[in-house]
Amino acid sequence: MNKTLLALAAATALTYAAAAPAYQTGDWIVRGGSHYVDPKSNNSDIVDVDGAFGLTGSIEYFVAPQFAVDVLLAVPFKHDIKLADGGDKVASTRDLPPTLSLVWYPNVSTTVHPYIGAGLNYTTFFDEKTKGALAGTKLSLDDSFGFAAVGGIAFDLSDHWQIGADVRWFDIDTKAKVDGSSIGTVEIDPFGYGLNVGYRF
Repeated sequence: MNKTLLALAAATALTYAAAAPAYQTGDWIVRGGSHYVDPKSNNSDIVDVDGAFGLTGSIEYFVAPQFAVDVLLAVPFKHDIKLADGGDKVASTRDLPPTLSLVWYPNVSTTVHPYIGAGLNYTTFFDEKTKGALAGTKLSLDDSFGFAAVGGIAFDLSDHWQIGADVRWFDIDTKAKVDGSSIGTVEIDPFGYGLNVGYRF
């Protein structure tokens, strides 16, 4: 009888442990790392935007045990711009892509935390420079506002520290002008592949 009760108690404890949320309302997670931003191919009929590495960080606040508000921040990325179909470099630009998302953490483990979310991205372009075929002209890129999505996983190293990886997608379209004349819309729509270290408090 005692063995049976002990087994039931152990099974109940394991069930509760599996069901107990890994995070609590009011928890914060701060992450720092790097992303490679990889624009889709064939951005426009005229130009292509190259990929770039950059330093990134995020801040998450849990509004409920399984839901967090995520703010993605970054050091400005620098992208080279080439003529379409493998042409020469004709310009470069810097951009900042702050992104706000609502993230869901399914309750699958107390130490391994997959998550998925969606939100909105605002990307501002600046410091456009031209060379080659566009040397001596002024290139301007309009800011972009669009949807964003994220999926990732975090692994606890301790009660506070964790490591993780994520994949993000951004709906980024910008209208490009050279000397004030439109050359069309550049559909960048990149994926961002990231690694990070996080601290929970």
